[in-house]
Amino acid sequence: MLDAVLNFLSNGLTGAGWVAMLVYLLVMTQLTIFTVTLYLHRSQTHRGVDFHPALANFFRFWGWLTTGMVVKEWVAVHRKHHAKVETEEDPHSPQIYGIKKVFWDGVSLYREASYNKADLEKYGRGTPDDWFERKLFGGHPYWGPSLMLIINLALFGVIGAAIWAVQMIWIPFWAAGFVNGIGHWWGYRNFESADTATNLSPWGVWIGGEELHNNHHAFPSSAKFALRKWEFDIGWAVICGLRAVGLAKVLRVAPTLDVRPNVHLPDAETLKAVLTHRFQAMTDFYRGVIVPTLRDEAQHAGESLKAMPRRMRRALADGGRWLDNEGRERLQAALAKRPTLRVVCDFRTRLAELMEQRGAEQTLKGLQQWIAEAEQSGIRVLQDFAQRLKTYAVSAA
Repeated sequence: MLDAVLNFLSNGLTGAGWVAMLVYLLVMTQLTIFTVTLYLHRSQTHRGVDFHPALANFFRFWGWLTTGMVVKEWVAVHRKHHAKVETEEDPHSPQIYGIKKVFWDGVSLYREASYNKADLEKYGRGTPDDWFERKLFGGHPYWGPSLMLIINLALFGVIGAAIWAVQMIWIPFWAAGFVNGIGHWWGYRNFESADTATNLSPWGVWIGGEELHNNHHAFPSSAKFALRKWEFDIGWAVICGLRAVGLAKVLRVAPTLDVRPNVHLPDAETLKAVLTHRFQAMTDFYRGVIVPTLRDEAQHAGESLKAMPRRMRRALADGGRWLDNEGRERLQAALAKRPTLRVVCDFRTRLAELMEQRGAEQTLKGLQQWIAEAEQSGIRVLQDFAQRLKTYAVSAA
């Protein structure tokens, strides 16, 4: 009897070796990642994709079993993150709390935000509200992880507790810490979005495609996160596979930028495209106008482009939004010595303000005036950008 008990504690019901246990752990954790990115994030939060009810209910069950997270709470916290991004009301911004706090203790920030009942009602609308959600998944969130622990112990014996522990920290580390922290602190940016979101890697595989965080913030409702030819989003690949067998319906993907030739005056189509692709427009302005102007002025002054610190050069992309008061003063001092750069930065500020205006007719008139003044500026790169901006259109595809 004692031998049987010791054997069970050592090997569980499966008697699996290390390789089998590692494969099990990888499959379980990646399935949890897919539950978060596909169901909680892309489907429930942003309505970019719908899943067959059987699959959606499986995702709900799996999320409860492996994380104990409540759908309404997760959705509300993430929607508020987008609505209040990089402000003091953002539940988990490194700009506010610091990178160390978000990276190492992001789960406590999530938990604190989930206690705000007013936010749950405001931002958690449209999530499941049936008996299972009220009485089981939401009513007893910790029963799921407890059941997962029992299953792991039964399958693998005592070592199952270690496997369970890894499962329990997987989402808190990779989602609450890594994506919410590093994803707003380090990486590359395709779009000069109105936040600090970055792409951690062009190949979104390990965290279900969430690595492409800047792309997501530029087009939050898109079910597809990979927006450049060299990028890969494994979450989108799974969605396509599920769609092929009738288990998923894609509702929204990011529109693509089209170009119309021979457009002499900006029209309603131009305005629609500029507003739809405002982050692409601001990115084009930074790369096509500000950077060449900075390079030319440095060359004329006999300086290296690096004469202006990298942090200051990057701040030109967003008007110094994320600089402190001292940094803004240094930026203004640098612009005072570079008159052409100051002019194009003023044009950038005005363009950004135009995109925040309300009223299509007023915004179109402002855009037409902005383009006319840019064409008359005498600054070649600014004139070229104005010509390109007139040709913007939203692709019919």
